[in-house]
Formats: sequence, C-alpha cells, structure tokens
Amino acid sequence: MPLSLLSLAVAAFGIGTTEFVIMGLLPDVARDLGVSIPDAGLLVSGYALGVVIGAPLLAILTARLPRKATLVGLMGLFIVGNVLCALSPTYGLLMGARIVTAFCHAAFFGIGSVVAADLVPRNKRAQAIALMFAGLTLANVLGVPAGTAFGQWLGWRATFWAVVGIGLAALVALVLLLPGRIPMKQSRILTEFRVLKDRQVFLAMVISVVCSASLFSVFTYISPLLRDVTHFSAEAVTGALLLFGVGLTAGNMLGGRLADWRLMPSLIGTLVVLIVVLAAFTGTSASTVPALATLLVWGVLAFALVPLLQLRVVDTAHAAPNLASTLNQGAFNLGNAIGAWIGAVAITHGIAYQHLPLVGVALSTTALGLSLLSARLDRPALEGVREGA
Repeated sequence: MPLSLLSLAVAAFGIGTTEFVIMGLLPDVARDLGVSIPDAGLLVSGYALGVVIGAPLLAILTARLPRKATLVGLMGLFIVGNVLCALSPTYGLLMGARIVTAFCHAAFFGIGSVVAADLVPRNKRAQAIALMFAGLTLANVLGVPAGTAFGQWLGWRATFWAVVGIGLAALVALVLLLPGRIPMKQSRILTEFRVLKDRQVFLAMVISVVCSASLFSVFTYISPLLRDVTHFSAEAVTGALLLFGVGLTAGNMLGGRLADWRLMPSLIGTLVVLIVVLAAFTGTSASTVPALATLLVWGVLAFALVPLLQLRVVDTAHAAPNLASTLNQGAFNLGNAIGAWIGAVAITHGIAYQHLPLVGVALSTTALGLSLLSARLDRPALEGVREGA
C-alpha cells in the first residue's frame, strides 16, 4: 500500500475523533451547558446534518479543483470548526460550530475514498479504502477514549483543543505525503447528479443511511447505558469505548477484505449476524464481561459494513464515483442524525437504556431487507452480461 494512504488515515483519525468523542463527553457537556442528555445527544445529529448539507454543496464547489488542494483545504476548515467548538460558551453556538466542522467531513471522505482506490491495483481497492477508514476506527480506539479521559480531567473544551492539534498534524501529513498531481476525471457536476436516478446507486445509499441509523440509535447513548445498566464507573466507560474501538478497527479491515472477495453476500451475512448480536445486547448489557464481549463483536460487525457499502456505491456509480462517494458520506451521516434522534425519542418516551438495542435490531432488519432487494436486482443485469458473452 502506498505511503500516501497514511496521510488520508491521519486526517480520518482527526475527523473521527471530533465526530465520536462527543458520545463519551455527553454527560459533561449536558451538565456544563445546562441541557438534558437527550438534548446534548442532538449535537450528534447536528454534526451529522452538517455532513448531509455539506456533501452536495462541497461536491459542487470542489468538482473542478485539484484533489490534493481540495483535501488540504477541507482539513483547514476542520481545524477552524474545532477551534470554534472549544470556544463556544452556549449550546446553540456549540451546535453551530459542530455543523461548521462537519462541512468538511463528507467531501473529505468521499474524495479521499476515490483517491485511495485510484492509488492501488483494482483488486485492492476496498482494502485501500479500508486503510483510509482505519484512521476513523483508530479514532475510536485511541482518540475517543483518550479524548473522553482528557475531557473528564481538564474539561470537555480541552478535548476540542487537542483535536485542533490532531488536525494540524493531519494537515502537515497531507501536504508532505500526498502526490502533487492526482489524476481526476473531468465532467460536468450537474451531469454527474444524474447518477442518482440509477436505482442501485440510490438503494445503496439508502442502505448506508439505515445501517448508520442502526449503529447510532444505540451508540450515541452508550455512555449512560453502560453507567445505568452495566453500572460502570466513568473510568470503566472509557475502557469499554476503547474495546469497542478495537472492534471497529478489526471490522473495518475485515470489511475491506470481504468487499474485495464477495461484496453483496458479505454485506447480507454481516447484517444477519449484527441483528443477532444487537438482540443479545439487551440481556448481556446487565453483566460486565458479557457486555464487554458484545461491545467488541458489535464493533467488528458495525464497521465491517463501512467499506462494503462504500465500495458498493463506487461500483454502482462508476460514471460519477467522486460525487457518489461524497454523497454516500452524507448518507452515512444522515443515518447518524436519524439514529441519534430515534434513540432520543425512544428514551424520552420511556424506553429503558437496556432495551435500546432493540431499536438497532429493527433498523438492521430493514437494512437486511433492502440489501436482499438490491442483490435480487443485480441478477437480471448479470444474466444479461452472460447472455451477451
């Protein structure tokens, strides 16, 4: 794998840390700003909606710009957004700062995925994408637990200042390690948007939305779940998040290999096992060791889906991969917002934290049905290719 992929992974580490660390700091942020935990959870939705809004907007604004300059500029925007997060004195201003930070997310991962895939042979594309996303998963192994502990020690604002430092390191890595000239297909952006009319492209993005909603309907509230149901201390929650991050990292790399092997069967099989694990979590969350084991397996399965779905979108939208890849990041984060909101609604209406994984079960089952439909729609196209041969 080219060394230049490392620069994308470092940037992904910074972006992943700022996106996910808010989960570990949720009680502290809520207490400091005088809002409820469900209201603080909407900071996750606000960030996710910022990604959704930023995806098409920045896809249009950066369509004709050089890839390296675009990625460097997006990281600059990320740094500015985190500075604003650290300085925000109120809930409303923090929400606005999170949205500013989120604007770079979709375009960076969308463009970065295509750049990563173009830097390696065709049979290693999903593994290259997974390597870039390894930065995102390592953020959960290192960035989120460290950021949570740092925030509990020095205050949650200190965590965002630390993320600013990560962003500066990522900016330097992009400048030094990315090739100066990265090939890109020239096309008209409005013409590329027509790819959304393809039912398989649209369906792949809807599956991304639902899979992400399944994860975040539970993960957004994992800190209070572990405290109230498993009876973990604040320090133990940090350790549990570290274990979950290990699972995410392993799952991401596993998903890359599965996608390069057999994409759709791997997607369907992963969703089946995920449904079983989430259902089991309603029982295992009451005991320490079973809860930790379930968290680990859940993490593996949840992020094995990421490279599978990202490559599925790039493959089905071969006429406009940059745009589709960017919009799929918006789809993932639309799912984040929907999932965090569904979780908040469930808690507000009396669903116990212990039973929150059942919301994830329902959403994962929906994703499984859509994946089976997409696989069924593939068959006529494959049969046509065989007949033509």
